[in-house]
Amino acid sequence: MDALIQIIVMITNAIVMLVIIQFVIGLLFAFNVINRSNEFMTQVFNSINALLEPILRPIRKLIPNTGAIDFSPLVLILLLNAVVIVLTSIAR
Repeated sequence: MDALIQIIVMITNAIVMLVIIQFVIGLLFAFNVINRSNEFMTQVFNSINALLEPILRPIRKLIPNTGAIDFSPLVLILLLNAVVIVLTSIAR
């Protein structure tokens, strides 16, 4: 049971890191620090989007549309942290 919880925690940490990386790359694109013609960064960004979109899509359907700001990554991080807290408390 403890090993399973550690694996789930590791997967949630990886997802949180991907969300943060996606956010940072999106900011770098938005402020033109990195040009979208940079094929490597565009591919990395598109790959992370492809991985996270199935997780973020249901959250986007539940929360209200706020216009230009997408709060679904923040909600995902909060939900994943809540799952980790619950699982670690169950393990004790």
